[in-house]
Amino acid sequence: MKKTTLLLSLIAVSAASLVWAHGSATGIVKERMDGMVAMSKATKAITPMMRGNVEYNAEAIRDYARTIEEHAGEAMTKLFPEGSGGMPSEAKDDVWTDWEQFEVLAMQLENLGKGLAQAAENGLAASVSEEGASTNMMGTGGMMGTGGMMGTGGMMGQTMNGMIDIEMLAQMPADAVFAKVGQTCSACHTKFRAESN
Repeated sequence: MKKTTLLLSLIAVSAASLVWAHGSATGIVKERMDGMVAMSKATKAITPMMRGNVEYNAEAIRDYARTIEEHAGEAMTKLFPEGSGGMPSEAKDDVWTDWEQFEVLAMQLENLGKGLAQAAENGLAASVSEEGASTNMMGTGGMMGTGGMMGTGGMMGQTMNGMIDIEMLAQMPADAVFAKVGQTCSACHTKFRAESN
Protein backbone atom coordinates (compact mmCIF):
# COMPACT_ATOMS: atom_id res chain seq x y z
CA MET A 1 0.00 0.00 0.00
CA LYS A 2 2.87 2.39 0.81
CA LYS A 3 4.43 1.69 -2.61
CA THR A 4 1.16 2.52 -4.34
CA THR A 5 0.71 5.74 -2.32
CA LEU A 6 4.29 6.82 -3.11
CA LEU A 7 3.80 6.01 -6.78
CA LEU A 8 0.57 7.99 -6.93
CA SER A 9 2.28 10.94 -5.21
CA LEU A 10 5.07 10.85 -7.79
CA ILE A 11 2.51 10.92 -10.57
CA ALA A 12 0.86 13.98 -9.00
CA VAL A 13 4.21 15.81 -8.73
CA SER A 14 4.97 14.90 -12.34
CA ALA A 15 1.63 16.38 -13.34
CA ALA A 16 2.40 19.68 -11.63
CA SER A 17 5.77 19.97 -13.37
CA LEU A 18 4.18 19.16 -16.74
CA VAL A 19 1.68 21.98 -16.33
CA TRP A 20 4.51 24.41 -15.48
CA ALA A 21 6.65 23.43 -18.49
CA HIS A 22 3.61 23.41 -20.74
CA GLY A 23 3.35 27.21 -20.80
CA SER A 24 6.04 27.90 -23.41
CA ALA A 25 5.53 24.79 -25.54
CA THR A 26 4.26 24.97 -29.12
CA GLY A 27 3.61 22.58 -31.99
CA ILE A 28 4.19 18.87 -31.50
CA VAL A 29 5.85 19.40 -28.11
CA LYS A 30 2.68 21.12 -26.88
CA GLU A 31 0.55 18.31 -28.35
CA ARG A 32 2.46 15.64 -26.44
CA MET A 33 2.46 17.71 -23.25
CA ASP A 34 -1.32 18.12 -23.62
CA GLY A 35 -1.64 14.33 -23.85
CA MET A 36 0.51 13.82 -20.75
CA VAL A 37 -1.50 16.42 -18.83
CA ALA A 38 -4.77 14.73 -19.86
CA MET A 39 -3.50 11.38 -18.53
CA SER A 40 -2.23 13.03 -15.38
CA LYS A 41 -5.53 14.80 -14.69
CA ALA A 42 -7.41 11.54 -15.21
CA THR A 43 -5.04 9.80 -12.80
CA LYS A 44 -5.55 12.49 -10.18
CA ALA A 45 -9.33 12.23 -10.58
CA ILE A 46 -9.54 8.50 -9.86
CA THR A 47 -6.73 8.13 -7.31
CA PRO A 48 -9.05 8.76 -4.33
CA MET A 49 -11.34 6.02 -5.69
CA MET A 50 -8.43 3.59 -6.00
CA ARG A 51 -7.39 4.37 -2.42
CA GLY A 52 -10.91 3.65 -1.22
CA ASN A 53 -11.41 7.27 -0.09
CA VAL A 54 -14.43 7.86 -2.32
CA GLU A 55 -17.09 5.55 -3.69
CA TYR A 56 -15.90 3.26 -6.47
CA ASN A 57 -17.35 4.07 -9.90
CA ALA A 58 -16.65 1.58 -12.70
CA GLU A 59 -17.77 4.03 -15.41
CA ALA A 60 -15.26 6.64 -14.18
CA ILE A 61 -12.57 3.95 -14.32
CA ARG A 62 -13.54 3.11 -17.89
CA ASP A 63 -13.40 6.83 -18.81
CA TYR A 64 -9.92 7.02 -17.28
CA ALA A 65 -8.85 3.89 -19.15
CA ARG A 66 -10.08 5.41 -22.43
CA THR A 67 -7.98 8.52 -21.73
CA ILE A 68 -4.89 6.36 -21.19
CA GLU A 69 -5.60 4.32 -24.31
CA GLU A 70 -6.23 7.46 -26.39
CA HIS A 71 -2.88 9.04 -25.46
CA ALA A 72 -0.63 5.95 -25.30
CA GLY A 73 0.75 3.54 -27.88
CA GLU A 74 1.22 4.87 -31.39
CA ALA A 75 -0.74 8.03 -30.49
CA MET A 76 2.12 8.80 -28.09
CA THR A 77 5.09 7.69 -30.16
CA LYS A 78 4.03 9.70 -33.22
CA LEU A 79 4.36 12.85 -31.07
CA PHE A 80 8.08 12.22 -30.58
CA PRO A 81 9.61 12.67 -34.04
CA GLU A 82 13.39 12.82 -34.22
CA GLY A 83 14.64 16.33 -33.46
CA SER A 84 11.72 17.36 -31.23
CA GLY A 85 13.77 17.40 -28.02
CA GLY A 86 15.29 20.41 -26.32
CA MET A 87 13.55 23.05 -24.25
CA PRO A 88 10.73 23.37 -23.45
CA SER A 89 10.45 19.62 -24.06
CA GLU A 90 11.40 17.47 -21.11
CA ALA A 91 12.19 14.49 -23.35
CA LYS A 92 15.70 13.14 -22.85
CA ASP A 93 17.77 12.18 -25.88
CA ASP A 94 17.29 8.59 -24.65
CA VAL A 95 13.84 8.67 -26.28
CA TRP A 96 15.52 8.53 -29.68
CA THR A 97 18.69 6.59 -28.77
CA ASP A 98 16.61 3.86 -27.09
CA TRP A 99 13.51 4.18 -29.24
CA GLU A 100 12.66 0.48 -28.98
CA GLN A 101 12.30 0.64 -25.18
CA PHE A 102 10.32 3.89 -25.39
CA GLU A 103 7.98 2.31 -27.91
CA VAL A 104 7.54 -0.81 -25.74
CA LEU A 105 6.53 1.31 -22.75
CA ALA A 106 4.10 3.35 -24.85
CA MET A 107 2.49 0.15 -26.21
CA GLN A 108 2.34 -1.40 -22.73
CA LEU A 109 0.57 1.70 -21.45
CA GLU A 110 -2.01 1.43 -24.24
CA ASN A 111 -2.63 -2.24 -23.41
CA LEU A 112 -2.90 -1.41 -19.71
CA GLY A 113 -5.58 1.13 -20.60
CA LYS A 114 -7.47 -1.57 -22.49
CA GLY A 115 -7.02 -4.04 -19.64
CA LEU A 116 -8.15 -1.52 -17.04
CA ALA A 117 -11.32 -0.77 -18.99
CA GLN A 118 -12.15 -4.48 -18.87
CA ALA A 119 -11.14 -4.80 -15.19
CA ALA A 120 -13.30 -1.84 -14.11
CA GLU A 121 -16.20 -4.11 -13.14
CA ASN A 122 -13.91 -6.11 -10.82
CA GLY A 123 -13.72 -3.33 -8.25
CA LEU A 124 -10.89 -2.94 -5.77
CA ALA A 125 -8.76 -5.71 -4.30
CA ALA A 126 -10.40 -5.27 -0.89
CA SER A 127 -13.85 -5.88 -2.37
CA VAL A 128 -12.54 -8.94 -4.20
CA SER A 129 -11.17 -10.17 -0.88
CA GLU A 130 -14.58 -9.79 0.78
CA GLU A 131 -15.95 -12.20 -1.81
CA GLY A 132 -13.49 -14.85 -0.77
CA ALA A 133 -10.46 -14.37 -3.01
CA SER A 134 -7.08 -14.09 -1.40
CA THR A 135 -5.56 -10.62 -1.34
CA ASN A 136 -2.15 -12.27 -1.57
CA MET A 137 -3.01 -13.50 -5.06
CA MET A 138 -5.24 -10.70 -6.30
CA GLY A 139 -4.25 -7.73 -4.18
CA THR A 140 -1.53 -5.14 -4.31
CA GLY A 141 1.35 -7.14 -2.93
CA GLY A 142 1.24 -10.59 -4.42
CA MET A 143 1.55 -12.47 -7.64
CA MET A 144 -1.22 -10.63 -9.48
CA GLY A 145 -0.80 -7.27 -7.81
CA THR A 146 1.59 -4.39 -8.18
CA GLY A 147 4.84 -6.28 -7.66
CA GLY A 148 7.11 -4.69 -10.23
CA MET A 149 5.92 -5.20 -13.76
CA MET A 150 8.83 -3.33 -15.32
CA GLY A 151 11.56 -5.90 -14.96
CA THR A 152 11.52 -6.27 -11.20
CA GLY A 153 9.86 -9.63 -10.93
CA GLY A 154 6.15 -9.08 -11.59
CA MET A 155 4.31 -11.97 -13.19
CA MET A 156 0.65 -11.29 -13.77
CA GLY A 157 -0.46 -9.35 -16.80
CA GLN A 158 2.79 -9.69 -18.72
CA THR A 159 3.74 -12.41 -21.18
CA MET A 160 7.18 -13.94 -21.56
CA ASN A 161 8.12 -11.46 -24.32
CA GLY A 162 7.28 -8.56 -22.00
CA MET A 163 4.03 -7.57 -23.68
CA ILE A 164 0.90 -6.98 -21.68
CA ASP A 165 -1.76 -9.70 -21.73
CA ILE A 166 -5.06 -7.81 -21.77
CA GLU A 167 -7.13 -10.92 -20.94
CA MET A 168 -5.06 -11.52 -17.81
CA LEU A 169 -5.40 -7.87 -16.78
CA ALA A 170 -9.17 -8.08 -17.25
CA GLN A 171 -9.31 -10.68 -14.45
CA MET A 172 -7.46 -8.50 -11.93
CA PRO A 173 -8.87 -5.98 -9.46
CA ALA A 174 -8.95 -2.52 -11.05
CA ASP A 175 -6.60 -1.03 -8.46
CA ALA A 176 -3.95 -3.63 -9.27
CA VAL A 177 -4.13 -2.73 -12.97
CA PHE A 178 -4.12 0.97 -12.07
CA ALA A 179 -0.92 0.41 -10.08
CA LYS A 180 0.65 -1.17 -13.17
CA VAL A 181 -0.31 1.94 -15.16
CA GLY A 182 1.53 4.00 -12.54
CA GLN A 183 4.56 1.71 -12.70
CA THR A 184 4.71 2.03 -16.47
CA CYS A 185 4.43 5.82 -16.33
CA SER A 186 7.11 5.95 -13.65
CA ALA A 187 9.46 3.67 -15.61
CA CYS A 188 9.04 5.82 -18.72
CA HIS A 189 9.53 9.10 -16.84
CA THR A 190 12.61 7.79 -15.05
CA LYS A 191 14.34 6.78 -18.28
CA PHE A 192 12.99 9.25 -20.81
CA ARG A 193 11.98 12.47 -19.05
CA ALA A 194 14.38 15.12 -17.79
CA GLU A 195 13.78 16.57 -14.35
CA SER A 196 12.17 20.01 -14.29
CA ASN A 197 14.18 22.76 -12.65
